[in-house]
Amino acid sequence: MSFKVAVVGATGNVGREMLNILEERGFPVSEVVALASRRSQGTEVSFGDRTLKVKALDQYDFSDTDICVMSAGGNVSKEWSPKIGKQGCVVIDNSSAFRYDQDVPLIVPEVNPDAISLFTRKNIIANPNCSTAQLVVALKPLHDFATIKRVVVATYQSVSGAGKEGMDELFTQTRAVFVADQVDVKKFTKRIAFNVIPHIDVFLDDGFTKEEWKMVAETKKMLDPKIKLTATCVRVPVFIGHSEAVNIEFEKPITADEARDILRDAPGCQVLDKREDGGYITPLESAGEDATFISRIREDSTVDNGLSMWVVSDNLRKGAALNAVQIAELLVERGLIQPKKKAA
Repeated sequence: MSFKVAVVGATGNVGREMLNILEERGFPVSEVVALASRRSQGTEVSFGDRTLKVKALDQYDFSDTDICVMSAGGNVSKEWSPKIGKQGCVVIDNSSAFRYDQDVPLIVPEVNPDAISLFTRKNIIANPNCSTAQLVVALKPLHDFATIKRVVVATYQSVSGAGKEGMDELFTQTRAVFVADQVDVKKFTKRIAFNVIPHIDVFLDDGFTKEEWKMVAETKKMLDPKIKLTATCVRVPVFIGHSEAVNIEFEKPITADEARDILRDAPGCQVLDKREDGGYITPLESAGEDATFISRIREDSTVDNGLSMWVVSDNLRKGAALNAVQIAELLVERGLIQPKKKAA
């Protein structure tokens, strides 16, 4: 079986990565269509050794399309995902538009694959926030073993999480610093070059930001509503790769050695944890990789049954594009979707 797949937001960072990963992983496509806004119509994007001309989303008929991977922002998704779903095309949405809708499954295949069957309610499946995706991949096997009570996480999030504009701003500001030009701040609230900004998304009434709230709500929805989680989300001058310092309190005893063994065998995880110079992962090494990497696993003696660890992943891949493609693969593997057009 092969499927007709549309990629909405194909000219953006995540959209281009979705096209790359569909081709890399050999997803069974009969046709791939690149879609974006009218202003991007005619732009060329790559799909393997082929070049696709971008078509306008608002002029496209989804009635013969099987899967739509959507990475065009929350407002576009709110308008278009329900319309596309009603045409019988399954939408895998990378925005936050439907993550907290009880009729829309929020899926990380390594964590809660069985929840995918709920997609039939609206024909929409939500992709989690990039910082949550890598976190729950690392937490799930540990939760299964010793039951997590509480998580405290501080993120170190790359500028690619803010899109091409974020990457451009880091580049232009860094260059300006080196040549003593004026440093202009446009995308971020403060200068990002040679700086860190403890502010991602809007502030809420309780003093947390929406990015921090997302991590709490999504972890509870996908992993366990009883888990207590608090987050501080920070933007750092790194192009690709989100890092997280994670402290976990468990109900049952668990040692650092047990955690390493569990995570080495867990799907989507790769442990790189040597107590020596360079014996850990950094975002630079994670770029272009599919795994969620875990390092610096150690016991926390300040609480009963506590562990601390360092979690790193390519946010454009596992945090977005890869997870979306894995969701599509899960639909196919479980026979939950059939191509509208039968092969001749």
